[in-house]
Amino acid sequence: MRGPGGGTPLRRLVVLRHAKSAWPDGVPDHERPLAPRGRRDAPAAGRALAETGSVPDLALCSTAVRARRTWELAAAEWDTPPPVRFDPRLYGADVPEILDVVHETPADVETLLLVGHNPGLEELVLDLAGDGLDDALDEVRLKFPTSAVAVLAWYGPDWRALTPGTALLTSMTVPRGEKPHPSKS
Repeated sequence: MRGPGGGTPLRRLVVLRHAKSAWPDGVPDHERPLAPRGRRDAPAAGRALAETGSVPDLALCSTAVRARRTWELAAAEWDTPPPVRFDPRLYGADVPEILDVVHETPADVETLLLVGHNPGLEELVLDLAGDGLDDALDEVRLKFPTSAVAVLAWYGPDWRALTPGTALLTSMTVPRGEKPHPSKS
């Protein structure tokens, strides 16, 4: 979609916080796996992105195990998953570091998915959003929990043009997978 007068394209940055992780003893933070709830919620996030037409052209993902597994489970819900780049700079990154990675995105990518961690992702959404639809900004300010998905839209010639305050936060959702039903014996 092109901007007013057919100019610059509409771009979307889809921000996905990794699903709920486990805290096993003796496992370094980077290697922490998903918890059972995370293994349920990550596919729900993928389904939610498909249902809203937010399947990306490219994904950028932290190298942490919990982020990679969130990506794998979400992307498995799509007919044709996009290419993914696992970037170690996204692990533990703050807003300027995240934006450095995002700004390297090729100009032909119109929808970009970012899979990573808090507090960086929550701060990124709040920094980039100059405004929001409905109560999306208030929801992010309140909490950006695991598996949260924020969609930011903006017009720009390339990803380097994405700067604080230039995007519209169009939605914030927290997809949840169904809990297993207790078996009847």
